[in-house]
Amino acid sequence: MLSLSVVFLTACSTTNTFEKRREERLQAYSALAPEIKALVDKGEIKVGMSQDAVYIAWGPPAEILKSESEHGATTKWLYYGSYLQEQRYWTGSHSGYGRGFPSERLTFDYIPRDYVSAEIVFSNDVVKSWAMRPRPQ
Repeated sequence: MLSLSVVFLTACSTTNTFEKRREERLQAYSALAPEIKALVDKGEIKVGMSQDAVYIAWGPPAEILKSESEHGATTKWLYYGSYLQEQRYWTGSHSGYGRGFPSERLTFDYIPRDYVSAEIVFSNDVVKSWAMRPRPQ
């Protein structure tokens, strides 16, 4: 019973929830305009939001990429999704010995795959563009 409690408490303490992110950046959250605060509360983002607002709404990105061009420096936040990809293959053998029935059978495995589910481009710490990406087929 004690080990179950430890696992439960560990899982709860590592969860990055909206409430924890809001408390972590309370000063930035309090300074948001009411219409932006309403979007953040619903987990939505839009062009013009600050990095703090996006962090509170969606959480930390899986990856941060920085680049620079003649138009200035940009930062791209990538969020990942995952899915299980089915893989089919035959197992066993078809020897023809014994009862005369093949021992082959179709087997399925499911392999976890990650993909970029969303990307947000910031310039001067403000959202310039963002896009959601569909799960690969």
